[in-house]
Amino acid sequence: MNIKLIAIGKTDNKSLQTLIDDYTKRLSFYIKFELEIIPDIKNVKNLSENQQKEKEGELILSRLTPTDQLILLDENGKTFSSVGFSEELQKKMNSGIKTLVFVIGGPYGFSEEVYKKAFGKISLSPMTFSHQMVRLFFIEQLYRGFTILRNEPYHHQ
Repeated sequence: MNIKLIAIGKTDNKSLQTLIDDYTKRLSFYIKFELEIIPDIKNVKNLSENQQKEKEGELILSRLTPTDQLILLDENGKTFSSVGFSEELQKKMNSGIKTLVFVIGGPYGFSEEVYKKAFGKISLSPMTFSHQMVRLFFIEQLYRGFTILRNEPYHHQ
């Protein structure tokens, strides 16, 4: 299985980017992983929230193939413990999915079309984090999940 994380807008904080790169490299020892960045929408001040969501949604959907399984990182999604998330990853791998795609939406969330294509939603926390920090937290949790599945000493219970 391959895992792809799609996010909107580049990470402009060098410290965060260094950590994202570190966990991306660590993750590559377990699975083929790709972080795909969609450039920020131009002239958003001239768009309503819904128009911005629609434009971002079109860009997100254009990055998917028909066999991808889409999971949204959404504040209203299902929450997992790290062990529970690792078990969910194992189920996905066992099901024969070729590419599992997670998406971090823009500041206003996802368009209805993106919600319709999604196979599920995951929430990292009831708290709100910056989109740049969510990238780091999520990639670290993917890494943690694979170390749990391999019984490696990264995660402590």
